[in-house]
Amino acid sequence: MIGSIKGKIILKTEKYLIVETAGVGYKINVSPDVLSKVNAKDKEFFFFIHTHVREDLFDLYGFLERQELEFFEMLINVSGIGPKGALSILGIASLDTLRKAISTGDTAYLTKISGIGRKTAEKIVIELRDKIDEKKSGASLQGELDAMEALRSLGYSQNEIREALKKVDPESGINAKIKEALKILGNK
Repeated sequence: MIGSIKGKIILKTEKYLIVETAGVGYKINVSPDVLSKVNAKDKEFFFFIHTHVREDLFDLYGFLERQELEFFEMLINVSGIGPKGALSILGIASLDTLRKAISTGDTAYLTKISGIGRKTAEKIVIELRDKIDEKKSGASLQGELDAMEALRSLGYSQNEIREALKKVDPESGINAKIKEALKILGNK
């Protein structure tokens, strides 16, 4: 199995990258977060790889951080969550926020993800709660949900909001989150 790839990005699309190494181009599926971090074409990057093999499929999923790869692999071990669903989950928030949502059992936050219903969110919480080492307080993510709703009411898209909130300090209050997110969104 392929565990990592280091090479130059020769093609970047909305869902995957083609990374060339030793004359071979590898198609690597990545999260929107990874896509936003690898802006430079022809620059060399290192990816941790999860190789997904089925009888009719051989896909590579790439991550810049080992912790993202480990979280991705935990997600795909939950029944009903495939690799593409796990990438969608990783694309909505930072790992810390996702860990907090799972450790506190906040299924409302997880159901904001397209394709994740209440039952699947509950399954994720039940199967991963004990596996996640969350040392932070078990505070609810209601503040983040409220900030998302406030920004949505101002006309921003779900993707814009998610990207902005990933860059905001998760420990700040709702008003501070909204202000910081608006600054980020205003600079685009």
